[in-house]
Amino acid sequence: MAVPAAMRPPASGGRESAVLILFGEGETGPDVLLIQRSNGLRRHSGQPAFPGGSFEPHDEGPEDCAVREAVEETGVDPLGIELLGRLPELFIRHSGFRVVPVLAWWREPSEVHAADSGEVAGVVRVPVSELADPANRIRVRHPNGSVGPAFRVRGMLVWGFTAAILHRLLVLGGWERPWLDGKQAEPVPLPGSVSDDERQAAEPSRHRPGT
Repeated sequence: MAVPAAMRPPASGGRESAVLILFGEGETGPDVLLIQRSNGLRRHSGQPAFPGGSFEPHDEGPEDCAVREAVEETGVDPLGIELLGRLPELFIRHSGFRVVPVLAWWREPSEVHAADSGEVAGVVRVPVSELADPANRIRVRHPNGSVGPAFRVRGMLVWGFTAAILHRLLVLGGWERPWLDGKQAEPVPLPGSVSDDERQAAEPSRHRPGT
């Protein structure tokens, strides 16, 4: 998987972490496990995400970290998880996390729930068919002004880091369907994002025509 320039890790620094991208076979075909983070958290409050978190001293690597965090957050039975491999390490600049996405297959699915009520508000298996459905796909404007893909599924707006990975996996897996119909979609602003007009107004006057 190619790593966009904005997500390439620096030569040093950053907090090591991992997420588990757990695909399984659901009632309507392949699906992927997502959590909804609780509101009020210092980072990523209320956002849908892959299970995961920071390395602990006893973690032997990204796989240990990703599975441990998934168990703590969703109650998933680790014995039913078959680890497949790692995607390239990515970097979340606004929070300083170096993230290794660990790809896995849910060989023997188990019951899942919001096991860590302090950090997780909900757990859901999202069918790949719903992620690929053009009716569920939009582009959003992030709080930093950049634009990226997003998904409206299962009552959630999936955006940011998680949506960027899901988008790339749809492409790499051959699941993506045309969703812009050859047109440039207008980005949907997120809470806290900056509009084009606001961003232009904030720029130094020498960058604006006629000044």
